[in-house]
Amino acid sequence: MDFMEINENSMVHPGEYLLYSPNSQIVVCGAFNRSEDYIRAFGNGRYIEDKIGSFKKIQVSPVERQKVRKTKRCGGCKG
Repeated sequence: MDFMEINENSMVHPGEYLLYSPNSQIVVCGAFNRSEDYIRAFGNGRYIEDKIGSFKKIQVSPVERQKVRKTKRCGGCKG
């Protein structure tokens, strides 16, 4: 898992997970406004509004994404 700075070319969408650097916590983006330089987010039961520079995008490699998806079931319900 890598953390990328949010620059002029990158887009952040509502519902996307971000790293809030001052508290080092993962938050969910609620609003992104480049012209007014703020991101509104929800994390740890709180509402956060701060400058775009305080947040980083979370980038997950395809190998890491594949590891998360693989889940084994118990097989007890197979008939």
